Amino acid sequence: QVQLVESGGGLVQPGGSLRLSCAASGFTLPYFVIGWFRQAPGKEREGVSCIRRADGTSYYTDSVKGRFTISRDNAKNTVYLQMNSLKPEDTAVYYCASLRATWASWVSIQRMRPNDYGYWGQGTQVTVSS
Repeated sequence: QVQLVESGGGLVQPGGSLRLSCAASGFTLPYFVIGWFRQAPGKEREGVSCIRRADGTSYYTDSVKGRFTISRDNAKNTVYLQMNSLKPEDTAVYYCASLRATWASWVSIQRMRPNDYGYWGQGTQVTVSS
């Protein structure tokens, strides 16, 4: 059975860094795209970043560009989200998820619609506070 397991969340001061990991297992075929989403209390789930397994093509939402970096290690079936210069507004539960489709246009993938993702991890809390 497919499993996505996040780790690496925690409490960090503003300006600090964290690295989240998403370990994927149980896929019959290699995943196509994995995305990172976040959800703060009282807010909708938001797409943060995603990466295409085959060539590492990545997308970032505007609010994290230049601060977050997504990467993947195909041998370990793991996707990482390096988060630098963290701000209080980055506080949220962070989820990784796998795109349902085995192929889609990059234009479509960049929309990062949660309903397009079929498998989700349990989430990891990131709190940015002094």
